[in-house]
Amino acid sequence: MESCVRGAPQVPCFFIFGDSLADNGNNNLLATLAKVNYPPYGIDYPGGVPTGRFCNGKTAVDILAEFLGFETPILPFATTKGRDIVEGLNYASGAAGIRAETGYIVGGHISLDQQLRNHQITILRIASILRTNKQQTMQYLNKCLYSVGMGNNDYINNYFMPQFYPTSRRYTPEQYASVLICNNPIFRSECWIVFKFINL
Repeated sequence: MESCVRGAPQVPCFFIFGDSLADNGNNNLLATLAKVNYPPYGIDYPGGVPTGRFCNGKTAVDILAEFLGFETPILPFATTKGRDIVEGLNYASGAAGIRAETGYIVGGHISLDQQLRNHQITILRIASILRTNKQQTMQYLNKCLYSVGMGNNDYINNYFMPQFYPTSRRYTPEQYASVLICNNPIFRSECWIVFKFINL
């Protein structure tokens, strides 16, 4: 018989940015083909109901949240309000990419830029809930875990679809990889030197 002791989470909060590999319901209310809130999706998820996850059960970030000690999966930004946001939010969106235009052919999605803007909204809400100033809020957030998994749609739903996107005509595969890195808001400030060596 296995026994275990559940303690407090190893981090106070967990924020998730990504695409369909991590989306847990943010696309449910969007006008998009990239939506999976219907059977048979979710048949192996607790309760056997579709949640908007692009799989039959839990995602990798759900499992990671369990390992970190969270009692429930991190909730989606689209439908979560109140004090629950203090433990983190999931901003991931199916069909989303680093480039804003990626995925537009399937309809609505939340690009990485928009996910980061949603996180800015969350930060203000957390500061209000915790009644902290900017410095105290940042000290709290610095203890949190951030997961970013993004980029495959920039190839599947962009670069490899020349009938809809010009990227494969404008860039070699190596150039496009550099463009994605430098287009990524997380790395943008460190990429100025890359642009000196590619023909934009």
